[in-house]
Formats: sequence, structure tokens, C-alpha cells
Amino acid sequence: MCPPATDTWFIYLLRCRDGSLYTGISLDPERRCREHNQLPKRASRYVWARRPAELVWCRPVADKAEALRLERRLKRLHKSRKEQLLHSSRPWRELLPPQ
Repeated sequence: MCPPATDTWFIYLLRCRDGSLYTGISLDPERRCREHNQLPKRASRYVWARRPAELVWCRPVADKAEALRLERRLKRLHKSRKEQLLHSSRPWRELLPPQ
């Protein structure tokens, strides 16, 4: 789904077993998803309690600072808006709330 690990930061969404969506950032979202599912000391408590989780969306961003800003904005979205993000043909940044 995402390209191999580089020095590029990504913002990503995981779908948990209960259908909820978890937002995060990483240099390697696929590796991070494996950590959430397999390594309790590396997983977020939220995902660990709802695993298995599946990587369902990720997008590259300019740098870590932008990734953190976008993560904060994406976490504020209601689940229905995050679902729109997954299935929309519109540019994903248009679906985020203003800063």
C-alpha cells in the first residue's frame, strides 16, 4: 500500500478489529502497523486493545512537522469524515478541518 521505508514521513489510518480508525504518523507505516499488532511495548494502547489492525490509508507529507500538524487535524475528524477520506476521489486535504 505504501512505498518502502525512506526518509519520507507518512500520515496513516489503521482499521481496528472493532471497525474504529486509528490515525498515526511514521516513516514506515507498514512496519508501524506490524508493531501495533505484534509488539505490545511498541503499540499504542488503543490499537493493542483492538487488534488486529489493518493499514487502510497512507499519504506522504513534506516532513515530520507537517505530519504532526496533519495528524492533529485528522484526529479531530468524526469517523464518518475519515471514511469519506478513504473513499473520496477529492483531494484528501480538502476533507480536513481548517487549522
